[in-house]
Amino acid sequence: MRLLLNLLLLITIFTISANAQDATMLLKEGQQLAAQKNYAAAIEKYKGALATEPNNPRANYEMAFALFASGKGLQGIPNLEKAVQANTNAAFTAAAYSLMGSIYGNANQLPKAVAAYKNGLKTDSANQRIYYNLGIVLYRGKQYGDAEQTFLEAIKRDSADAGSVRMYALTTFHENKRAEALLGFCRFLQLEPNSTRSKEAFGNLQNILQRGTLPAETGYQPTSATKAEAFAQNKIITKALSGFMTRKYASPTALLTAQLKELYAAFGDHYRYSAYYNKLAHSDNFETFVRVISQNSLPENAKWVKENEGKVAELDSNNPE
Repeated sequence: MRLLLNLLLLITIFTISANAQDATMLLKEGQQLAAQKNYAAAIEKYKGALATEPNNPRANYEMAFALFASGKGLQGIPNLEKAVQANTNAAFTAAAYSLMGSIYGNANQLPKAVAAYKNGLKTDSANQRIYYNLGIVLYRGKQYGDAEQTFLEAIKRDSADAGSVRMYALTTFHENKRAEALLGFCRFLQLEPNSTRSKEAFGNLQNILQRGTLPAETGYQPTSATKAEAFAQNKIITKALSGFMTRKYASPTALLTAQLKELYAAFGDHYRYSAYYNKLAHSDNFETFVRVISQNSLPENAKWVKENEGKVAELDSNNPE
């Protein structure tokens, strides 16, 4: 009898080991197919792996990702729920919640996306990308106050991430907090001066400098504190730019230089980036800065930037945190 039990135990151990090896092989094959963007074939491999190991966290995660990449993201939510329940690795769990947030966000289920991203941050509070993704969802839901703070958290974790800086600028722009928006657009243009996004950002910067207005947004209700702050910031800008309507300048670059210098002085050190730009405005690098941020819209400055790579490198070596 004991011999029979030992034999059955050995068979069971061998079967479990063989099944684990099969699941590992199928998972690896699925990942290779997914890397080739052959998601349909990858999904079949993951199904085979999960048939053997239903609670395998990596297989469940990879299945959810393949489904999301195939346009069937919501079908992968149960897989992600299994993945977070079966895994104790913080980084992996945060990644699973982040994917869950992306799936819900793509399906326009914004409250569920917010909840998923926040769960991810509870697991990995240093994850800059989750802060960015959460900010995007809040921005889409016109929760601009929360979005602003979330993008600031993303910037704290990666001060050179142009995407986070851009979204911070856009969020404050929608809040009509135009001093913060102008500074944010300047910083974004310093990080990413020559792209499609930078052309849009420079247009928004010009809107502020030309005292343009944004129409009221349906579905957005700013708090009284936000309204008061926006009023205060716009008052500073209006006063600083009041004399520019009658002044003449030799070129658009000269005008932009004078406008920014005046505004930076007026902002003092009250806003994010304002102390840095106020100091920069009194340095030898200020001309370089103005030409860099306007190179996508002013051809003469694109030419200047190419001819003055050393000065651009010097500017790049002295960035705000």
